[in-house]
Formats: sequence, structure tokens, C-alpha cells
Amino acid sequence: MIERRPFNSLGGADHGWLKAKHHFSFAEYFDPARVHLGALRVWNDDEIAPETGFPAHPHANMEIITYVRKGAITHQDSLGNKGRTEAGDVQVMSAGSGIRHSEYNLEQEPTTLFQIWIMPTKDGGQPSWGAKPFPKDDRSGRFVTLASGFAEDTDALPIRSDARVLGATLKAGETIDYAIGAARKGYLVPAAGAVDVNGTRINALDGAAIEEEANVRITALEDSEIVMVDAA
Repeated sequence: MIERRPFNSLGGADHGWLKAKHHFSFAEYFDPARVHLGALRVWNDDEIAPETGFPAHPHANMEIITYVRKGAITHQDSLGNKGRTEAGDVQVMSAGSGIRHSEYNLEQEPTTLFQIWIMPTKDGGQPSWGAKPFPKDDRSGRFVTLASGFAEDTDALPIRSDARVLGATLKAGETIDYAIGAARKGYLVPAAGAVDVNGTRINALDGAAIEEEANVRITALEDSEIVMVDAA
């Protein structure tokens, strides 16, 4: 089953400095049919104005993955970590038993990003943060695992969940197959372009909730950049 969630159907908020769309219930947006998909709890599409951002605030017991699409985001946390993650790169914060962090757009242009929250397999643990570049050319025509809770994904950023975050870039007409398994769940969003997912068209920034599909075939209807979560 593929459920298309058109971009204009998503919840959202406009705070001036932040324009956000919520694929799942978040903050003041609540839809009982869109609370989570397996361990996937949040997928926010954020646009952050220049020289603004999120001041220091706490998190616990959540794996938070940030996929930067345009611009850059600067992270600072209570562990002393500080780093700038730019377009094409990914950062992961394992909140563990508790951490405070801030996220600011210190650039002279808006920053757009996906922020993805995945529930951990167990609560607690030492919090951590990390970031890594994932060149789009390396993802051409294939999925690359960006973040993973599986030991075999040695090139991915680690998360503490039975899940993977994957990215790919496809030229129009290219197809990739992914064996997700009928017992697992997937969520796919084209950051750009449009794709066909098992016969359902998914346009740029739409969401595709994938359930009870052992295999997923994704065909690019135009040049596309896609992000997908595979979760229990």
C-alpha cells in the first residue's frame, strides 16, 4: 500500500523566520491518522531565514537526522560539539538520556532541510552528535545509506534504532529497486523532481507512506533527488 501525502495537505506553521511543513503530527498540528509510521515519528520540511534559528532547547530519547537541501545549518550542543552542515550533508544527534542544542542558519540565504525523528530501540544512553558529507554524485542511480542502526552499514552515520535513512539521485527514466520487507514500513519524499513508487506518482516534497510492500520500485519521471526511511 502506497499512501500519497500531497505537500499541500501537510500540516504546517509560518513563524516568519521559520516556514515548516509537517508530514506527521507535530507541535500544534495534530492528525490522528498521521502520528507516526512505525518508529518514524517526525518528518519536517523546514525553511529557516538567514541569521535565525532554534535557540538552545532540550531533547531526550530520540534519533534526530537533519538532511540539508540548500544552505547550511550550524549546530552547537551541551556536550561541546559544534559544526556546520551544508547542502548535501547529513547530521545525526542521538539525544539519549538528554541533551541541549541549538540550530542556526548563519548564512546569507535561506536554509531548507528535512528534519527526521526516529524513535530509538531503547531509552537512555550517552547522547552524541555527528555529521558527514554525502556527495550527490556518489548516490547517482542508487541508494546510499545515510544513517543506520545496523552494524553492516559502516559508511553511514550511526543511529540507535532499527531503521535506515537512505538517499539517491535519479535521472529521468532511471529505476531502482529496494527490498523493504512486508513487515517493515517506509516513508519516501522527493527533495526534487517526481517519481513513480509502485505505480503511484509522488511529486516533489510530497510524502509516500509505504506499508505491506515487500519490494519497492522507484522510477524517476524527471531528474529527482529522493530521501527514504526504512523502519520497523
